[in-house]
Amino acid sequence: MAAKAGDNPDSLMTLATIFCLRNLRKTMCCLGLGEQLCLRSDIFLPSEICDKLVNVYMELVHTDSNFEREESFFQLFSEPWSTRLTRVQLKEDFVHDRDLEAIKKQDLIELHLTYCNSLSSRSLKTLTCFRDTLVSLCVFGCSNIFYKNGANEDTDTISRQALETEFNFQGFNRLRFLNLGGLPDEMHAETLLKPLKSLTSLDLSNVQLLRTAFLTQWKDRLASLVLYNVDLSEELVNTVVELVNLRHLDISRESRRTSKFKMTRKILTAIVQRLVSLVSLDISGHIMLDNCTVPLLEEAMGRPSNEPCKSSIYPFQELKRPLQFLGLYDTTLCNVTHIPAHKVTGSKNEDQVLNAIEAYTEYRPELAHRAINQLFDIARIQHCIQLLRALQLVIAALKCHKYDKSIQVTGSAALFYLTNTEYRSDQSMRLRQEVIQVVLNGMEEYQEVTVQRNCCLTLCNFSIPEELEFQYSRVNQLLLNILRPARQDESIQRIAVHLCNALVCQVDNHHKEAVGKMGFVKTMLNLIRKKLQDQMEFPDKQELHRNMLGLLGNVAEVKALRPMLVTPQFISVFSNLLDSKADGIEVSYNACGVLSHIMFDGPELWSMEEPLRDTVMDKMWDAIQSWDVSSRRNINYRSFEPILRLLPQSIAPVSQHWATWALYNLVSVYPSKYCPLLIKEGGISLLERVLELESSQPETKDMAQKVMEQCENFKEDPMETNHAQEINYGQRG
Repeated sequence: MAAKAGDNPDSLMTLATIFCLRNLRKTMCCLGLGEQLCLRSDIFLPSEICDKLVNVYMELVHTDSNFEREESFFQLFSEPWSTRLTRVQLKEDFVHDRDLEAIKKQDLIELHLTYCNSLSSRSLKTLTCFRDTLVSLCVFGCSNIFYKNGANEDTDTISRQALETEFNFQGFNRLRFLNLGGLPDEMHAETLLKPLKSLTSLDLSNVQLLRTAFLTQWKDRLASLVLYNVDLSEELVNTVVELVNLRHLDISRESRRTSKFKMTRKILTAIVQRLVSLVSLDISGHIMLDNCTVPLLEEAMGRPSNEPCKSSIYPFQELKRPLQFLGLYDTTLCNVTHIPAHKVTGSKNEDQVLNAIEAYTEYRPELAHRAINQLFDIARIQHCIQLLRALQLVIAALKCHKYDKSIQVTGSAALFYLTNTEYRSDQSMRLRQEVIQVVLNGMEEYQEVTVQRNCCLTLCNFSIPEELEFQYSRVNQLLLNILRPARQDESIQRIAVHLCNALVCQVDNHHKEAVGKMGFVKTMLNLIRKKLQDQMEFPDKQELHRNMLGLLGNVAEVKALRPMLVTPQFISVFSNLLDSKADGIEVSYNACGVLSHIMFDGPELWSMEEPLRDTVMDKMWDAIQSWDVSSRRNINYRSFEPILRLLPQSIAPVSQHWATWALYNLVSVYPSKYCPLLIKEGGISLLERVLELESSQPETKDMAQKVMEQCENFKEDPMETNHAQEINYGQRG
């Protein structure tokens, strides 16, 4: 069998790491002084394991709401004689100054801090502990790390009282890769960077550069320079083209709307001619002058080509070979025919859009958001060709930016279309579980209407309850949170009720008991009470009739609850509904089912004078005889036990007849589903006893015989020829 999209299993290393992190006290750790978690004395871990533990821990904290954080987790790595950390990636507000201080004795080679807004200048001092070993450092988006008196450890808030002016990179002699994206305007990049002599990669995204000549101190070494959202000028361009060893240059912007600088043919030509080692260039978000492109009539004929000599963009005709990457997002250049690059970002087609999501997700959510929105349109209006890649990129974006509302809105909308019926057969269970996880993350984090609606609609694309069962309690709790507010958006409320109904009706009793303890029934009753208070009228709602009768059918199956239904008001309603032709036979069938269980309790429980028991039973006989036994059904039984108990008895022959009719209808219309179920639950022997009872009516015995023959024939020839799809409303649980 061919593997489905996203079916690659986790490595044993990953599985073992996750298990240890979820069970620290049972695996690596014990409780030390003051009940603080500490590493067991016989544990010695190499860097490969320690790095994995820390990085996976951060991912679980960030993406798994069921994972419990350990306040003293980083203390486990405080001693380098028992643990070794070399490459660490930390992100978001979960990371505090004390966490970095806990690992300050480690010889870190790489330290990536992304959006760690709880870090203050205390962490700058900790960084100096790594200066002898650090090769790669990122403090992207750590907006408070350059301020004194920073994070309040109790409230996770930052008090920007004074800029840290004493820190510099003196002594960081091994540092080669540095990302200072988002450096505060008050910090002078030139002064800060001056001690670094050996940089080969520098990211100054969103940094204000007062002067640019200082960049030439690395002109013989710098291979990568990122100046995203840095205001371009003639001076800066002249400086950049002096960095002749650059292989990657990014001078892109968030949007053309924010750009005052115009990208001319002359500037692009200078970049190509001077930076001869360039393999990656990003000029997204710039205003392009028309003279950059070849006139449409003069473009090279034939299929789109990435050969430089055929380039539709004049300056790139001078390239010696196609670029590996070319960023043209939010420029007019992405629409031309011949682009000399293997990977291009833009909005012309699916490939360009997916490249944009891939390139910009981590550090540029504002661009990723727009690209995901374009992917949404592709999946909604056209057809997504690279389904696996698209899903994985959207999932990665939702995980990476759990707290970015715009990403959550567009990402959840895109998931709805990427997981619908059209694409479902190509997706593995593992991939679909990943989708469910990020959808639930979004529902937990955002009570905003659009996110909630998108997430609920996406869940409707899954087989319920089967595909949601691995997160059963969590998804039910989130749905209840949606339903509890008195003034919830009505469209979301309807979707949530639909999901709740499907989740509860088709599961085993222990799941039903669990959601009952959550307050499920009480919440639903409150909703019904609210509708009644608002005086919603629904006499013609067939679906509502069916569901109410299905629910009362479940009530009637419970002996202790049946007496509550034996009132003139209830019995009159059920009796009148026997004549209903609404929704095929469903309303009449369910009403007769309720009455069949009541009749089974005998005449002694019939304490009312009107209507008469015999009169109601006569109406039941007439109703059953009017039904078409080949009717297809809007019903689903997972057990015949409530029906089977009505068979071998003489108290209420009409109840016995309803039960045999129901069984014959189901095993003849859906033999592959219901013949095995009836046989498994001992129905054949009970039907044989129906034939033996003198009280059984001839038509009942005839029906029972047909049920037995149907099951016998199914065992001999288990092929079902009727493949019409069964509709499942889940009234029977």
